[in-house]
Amino acid sequence: MRIKRALAIGATLVALTGTAGCGGDDGNDKSGGGGDKSSASAGSTEQATGSGLPKASDMASIAYYLNKYTPCLDLATGDDYDANHDADSSAWGADEAADPSWSIKERGVCTDGSGHPIALLSVQDMAKFQAAVKKDGSEFLVGQDFAVVPVGDTARQGLQKSDLRFLTCDADFSVPSGFTKEAAAVDGCVLSNYFPS
Repeated sequence: MRIKRALAIGATLVALTGTAGCGGDDGNDKSGGGGDKSSASAGSTEQATGSGLPKASDMASIAYYLNKYTPCLDLATGDDYDANHDADSSAWGADEAADPSWSIKERGVCTDGSGHPIALLSVQDMAKFQAAVKKDGSEFLVGQDFAVVPVGDTARQGLQKSDLRFLTCDADFSVPSGFTKEAAAVDGCVLSNYFPS
C-alpha cells in the first residue's frame, strides 16, 4: 500500500514539475518573495508578496513544499492517519482541527524519513490561528496560510533552510545573532528564521 502511495506522489511531482516549465516568459525570473517563479508555482505554492512566507493552496501543495527540504511521505488526511496509528505515533491537532477558534481548514499528516509524523495544517485565517497559538502556548512553523508541526529533529533541521518561520508567543524567546525576529499578526507573538531544538 505504501509503494502505491509513493508511486502516486512521485508521479504527481513529476507531472507538476513538467507543467512548471510551461508558460510565458515575461522576462522576470523572480517572484515577489525572491524565489524562482517556476519552482514557486509548481505544486501551487508561491511566495507571499512582501512577506517572504510561502503560500500553499491545499495539502498536496504543502507536502510538495516540505519535500524540497525534508521527506514528507505517505500523506493522509488527519482522520485517516489517526485511525491507523496509536498514541505513541500521534500527530498534533486532532482536537484543535475541530475547534473553530484555531481556524484550521484542513489537517493532514505525512511522515519524515525516520517515520515521525509531520502535521500539516491549512489555515483559513492566520490572525485567528495565531491568537489560538498565544492562548494555548504552542509553537509552530508557519507559511502565509499554513502551519506544520514536525516531531523529528531531522525534519525540523531540514525545514530550517526553508522560508517557513517559527511562530511563538513566548515573551522570553530570543534568537542568536544572525537570525531575525519580527512581530507576528498578534501582539506578543513573533516570527523567526531561528528554529530552536
